[in-house]
Amino acid sequence: MKGIPSWVTYTVLRLLVFVIPLAVLLVLRIDAWIAVVAAALIGLCLSYIFLRKPRDAVATDLYAARHRDKPATTVDDDVEDAAIDSAQQSADRSAEQPAERSVEHPKPHDTAA
Repeated sequence: MKGIPSWVTYTVLRLLVFVIPLAVLLVLRIDAWIAVVAAALIGLCLSYIFLRKPRDAVATDLYAARHRDKPATTVDDDVEDAAIDSAQQSADRSAEQPAERSVEHPKPHDTAA
């Protein structure tokens, strides 16, 4: 059985990072609209600072879901593909070049008759 999906964990943490400052500001009797804006800014800053790992996990999962049909390539794969392509192009170019023509020298005529 798999654990909790990373997007659920990240969403719950983001909500907590917003709701807790909002509750504190409302308990301090700050105007509601100011408390909501301040809680949103506080939540944004805290989630940017402290929720890096869950955010990266969600991004990785989204990338994997989007690119299921083709495997992710690495730098090594790209270098190997480039080497194979350049070798193939070299072989194609050498096959396209005409073979050197042999020049036939005229045979001397037999003058003895």
